Amino acid sequence: MAEPTPRRNEPRLRPAPLLFEPAEAAADPEHFFDLESIDDPRALLARATELTQAFRAAADRAMEYQAVAAAQLADARRFDRLTPADIAEHADWTEDYAKKMVEFGEDLMRGTEDDTGTADPL
Repeated sequence: MAEPTPRRNEPRLRPAPLLFEPAEAAADPEHFFDLESIDDPRALLARATELTQAFRAAADRAMEYQAVAAAQLADARRFDRLTPADIAEHADWTEDYAKKMVEFGEDLMRGTEDDTGTADPL
């Protein structure tokens, strides 16, 4: 089960840094953040867990930015505002999901959260 998104007033935990791999390492399908070179299963589990948490945190944060951008693009005060259908097309979402993301983004910009204490569009 996914952890709730941190509240806007709470400090974010700093996950393990995601370092970009050199192009030659990324070209090797067996290479993944140097995990294949870790022989100790305990160390492998620890590093793989750090990466999993970092990727989840990065995905959550990126989704919040998507939502804010969607809300800004749908803002009625913009002369060039987009409809949820337009946003969905640009982001490769369904129109219903775009509507939820616009609402989520509006909530984030207002600093509000739903009844569960999280701000999650789903």
